[in-house]
Amino acid sequence: MVNVPPVEGYEQRIVELRGQRDSYFATDPASPLLPDEREGFEGLDYYEPDRSMYFVGDLQLYREPETLQLVTTSGKVREAQRVGFVAFRLDGESLRLQVYRLVDGSGGLFLPFQDGTTGQETYPAGRYVNLIASSEAGPYEMDFNMAYNPSCAYGGADRFACPITPAENRLTIRIAAGERGRQHAEVEGG
Repeated sequence: MVNVPPVEGYEQRIVELRGQRDSYFATDPASPLLPDEREGFEGLDYYEPDRSMYFVGDLQLYREPETLQLVTTSGKVREAQRVGFVAFRLDGESLRLQVYRLVDGSGGLFLPFQDGTTGQETYPAGRYVNLIASSEAGPYEMDFNMAYNPSCAYGGADRFACPITPAENRLTIRIAAGERGRQHAEVEGG
């Protein structure tokens, strides 16, 4: 994957998408926030949009996805498939992250990761980025400006079983992009 200049209006689009996420948290009955937390909710905490955190390219698919067990914040396991990886350069470093799909069908391709902000500025179990493609063959967009905390960061491990980032997706580099906050939450098994 390579860092490419996003289209004109990119930062405004990020702000709009973040506003939609904040609205969902504040008003939707399915919000990870408990009803009493929604009342005074003023929005999530985000890093400023950074064009250097937007990448486009290929997802390197494995011939046969490997099925594995991901430990969750509740201590239970969720079955997932390691479907491929993305390779990219950031701050002069060559990086590689594994891409997964949950076997229960509860989502598309996702990339859990931890970085130099984890547990200090961001959630201890890691954040997620969804890979987006216009077709099954790609190319894929990987935008760390859209990195988000899993629901368990807000709703508690007893309500959500969010996969903890596997060791293979733990980076030492800082990814100061996307959603921050909730670093104080306790995480089991991490």
